Amino acid sequence: MLSQKTIDIVKSTAPVLEVKGQEITTCFYQLMFNNHPELLNIFNHANQSKGRQQTALANTVYAAAKYIDQLEVLLPAVKQIAHKHRSLAVKPEHYPIVGEFLLKAIKEVLGDAATEDIINAWAEAYGEIANVFISVEKGMYTEAEEQEGGWKDFKEFVVSDKVRESMTITSFYLKPADGGKVTSFLPGQYITIQVQIPGETYTLNRQYSLSCAPGNEYYRISVKRETECMPEGKVSNYLHDEVNIGDMIKVSAPAGDFVLNREENSPIALISGGVGITPMMSMLQTMVKNESKRDVAFIHATRNVDVHAFLEEVQEACQQLENGRSYFGYEANEAEKQAGDFSGYIQKDFLQKVILSSETRCYVCGPKPFMEAVIRQLKEIGIPEDRIHYEFFGPAMVLDTEPVEVK
Repeated sequence: MLSQKTIDIVKSTAPVLEVKGQEITTCFYQLMFNNHPELLNIFNHANQSKGRQQTALANTVYAAAKYIDQLEVLLPAVKQIAHKHRSLAVKPEHYPIVGEFLLKAIKEVLGDAATEDIINAWAEAYGEIANVFISVEKGMYTEAEEQEGGWKDFKEFVVSDKVRESMTITSFYLKPADGGKVTSFLPGQYITIQVQIPGETYTLNRQYSLSCAPGNEYYRISVKRETECMPEGKVSNYLHDEVNIGDMIKVSAPAGDFVLNREENSPIALISGGVGITPMMSMLQTMVKNESKRDVAFIHATRNVDVHAFLEEVQEACQQLENGRSYFGYEANEAEKQAGDFSGYIQKDFLQKVILSSETRCYVCGPKPFMEAVIRQLKEIGIPEDRIHYEFFGPAMVLDTEPVEVK
């Protein structure tokens, strides 16, 4: 338990962390990687170069200061981040390193304002928060390893098939290289793949949603080819161009808390933009496999016909469901807009027409602006906040629609 003095000091730093947080976390990563470059084998370089990791950590540090006396408020965010840590093989021995350089970054950025009392209080608070993460992640490691077919950290899988789904998205079917069982997962979860690209100093990790239902003899990931000159394009282009049937890829066990609620019979809306369709495919195929009688509305927005993946697979799946409906829309040109069920971006009046009940459980995945707009519109048509779930592809981020910055 933290002393009241520590709690008061840490909470008093929240206003300055709100302003200086990203400057501190940028300094933190620079210091840490300069002293421990081996950690670049774990962190996503694309998120680093675009500042997304720094923003995510700044939000987390600010939230920790604000709620240091109510850590239970942070538990959903802790679990979300812990899933990512477990999928990347972050271990207890990494936490002291992070703590050391976070404190040094606070001191460097704040200068004389970071008094000895403040540094000591944050050292104590960080130790408490780190213990929470270590405890949560320990349970996740045990669960991943002990379930049937489970394993520790990364395991080699062989590419058993490679299927082009659209001009930009290709699916990779992965089977354990040792011929073992494919461990189960929850529809909506992701795996981390680890690759060593020729010419790159460090291994590169990327997390991809599983785009198939559990219970198969394989995992399927469906990867969008990003712009090659961008940092996030290194792995996707390598997979598209260089990885073929028979090649090996290292994979971590499935993780993530953006998962289909299978305990109730309420209506479902699966709403995606672009490659955000991938976790929705897992959820949709799972409901088909389970012969679900729930009302299911599958809503997908994408740029044009050429980049529209899984159109036939979605339509076939919805036809197999007793109460399944699918809708799609394009934003490219007038002819294609007319071919869709809605024109351009998803609008509130369209959602109001196809989402028939305020009890609908809505799942949203896609680019951040897309998700912010859709979530706002869902609230405007009367969907309660606790029935709206979303997944952001990247480090834990804060959406502008969130009232409390804890994600």
